[in-house]
This record gives sequence, structure tokens and C-alpha cells, in this order.
Amino acid sequence: MADLVITIDGPAASGKSTAARLLARKLGVSFLDTGAMYRAVTLAAMQDGVDLNDEKKLLSVTKTHEFQFSVKDDKMTVCIDGTDITEQIRNPQVTANARFIASAPKVRDKLVQMQRQFAESQKKIVTEGRDQGTLAFEDADIKFYLTADLAERARRRQAELRIKSGCESLEQIQKAIEERDKSDQKRAFGPLKPAEDAIVVDTTNLSIEEVVEKLLVYMKEKCLKEN
Repeated sequence: MADLVITIDGPAASGKSTAARLLARKLGVSFLDTGAMYRAVTLAAMQDGVDLNDEKKLLSVTKTHEFQFSVKDDKMTVCIDGTDITEQIRNPQVTANARFIASAPKVRDKLVQMQRQFAESQKKIVTEGRDQGTLAFEDADIKFYLTADLAERARRRQAELRIKSGCESLEQIQKAIEERDKSDQKRAFGPLKPAEDAIVVDTTNLSIEEVVEKLLVYMKEKCLKEN
């Protein structure tokens, strides 16, 4: 396992992915984008024409394909069977279908194994997701849980989609996020919730730079207490 593991969990559009990437850059450590892993398996399943409701077939996708994840300049590159699909996994349909992978316990368990294997190959990492501090890395050195007001998260997601030529209304986006939250919180395996020892940070009124600075302050305080 890596010498230093920092986990950042939280619901959709709470800022965890961007914060994790920037924090990793400031610390000069590797960044583990777990969302990219879920999307990679989702894309492979879609390309294979697999029934996304069939957990057994989804699990077979993780065994019949070779998934490769590497980090360079704080960005994760994703390959399936040697083909770079880093850009393809950002397709809105892939993102929407990732919920099927997230709700399949055996597939999630396989992905947790992949995440731990990745951590073993790194000296220090910042990892983000929905169950990093509660399941994947229960013994992480520092755990954060980012949250934000639902309406603010919907606004953030709408701004992101506009850049990608999206045209969904704010109401549609907010409803989709709310449904994803409920699904994540209710699943039996790795439900979305703060780890008992996580530091909860409300990002509603903070810029991403302010979020990262706050995380750094908490890290310094924790180190001072331990020393």
C-alpha cells in the first residue's frame, strides 16, 4: 500500500474530483480517479452489448478485458485492451450508465480490488470517490468528505454540461443528482456516507481553490496534533 493515502468522498458535483486532482498536484503525489474506473467498465460493457442489469455479465466484463490505469501530470489515462479510451469514457451516456456498475456489489468489489492494486504501485496518493474512506481505504491516513447544497451542485453540473454542449434544464439535472444520491446512499455495498473519522467540508460557498486550501489547512492541523 502507498505510504500516504488521502481519501476524498462525497456526492455528485460536490467538487471532490477537481479538489482531489488539485490537491494531488499541490502535494506532488498521484491522483486516483475512481470514477474513471467505473466509466471504463461501463464503456466496455456497452461496447460488448451486455445487459447492464445483469450483474453476472457485468462481472464477466471485468475478467474478459484488460483495464490499464496510469497517471501522468496528475491526469489518469485509461486503456481497455491496450486502446486509450480516456476521452470516450466522458461521454454523457457512459456517465449515465455508470450507475449500473455502481449498484452491482460484486462488480464494485472487483473495482475496489483494482483501486487497492493501483495504490500498491504508488508511493503517495489522493483518491476520490464515494466509498474510498469507508471501504476501499479504511486505514487511510487522512479522510475528507465534501458536500454541498443540492441546488448548488445542480448549478455546477449544468455549467459543466454547457461546456460539453449539454442542454438539460437545471430542474432535470437537479432531479438526476437527487436520484443518484438516493441510489448511492441506499445501496447495500459501499453506500455513500462519511467515514466516522472523516473531516466533512461544505463546499457550497467556496471556490475550488478555497476548498483545496481548506483541505491543506486541515492536513497541517492533523499533522501538528499527531506530532
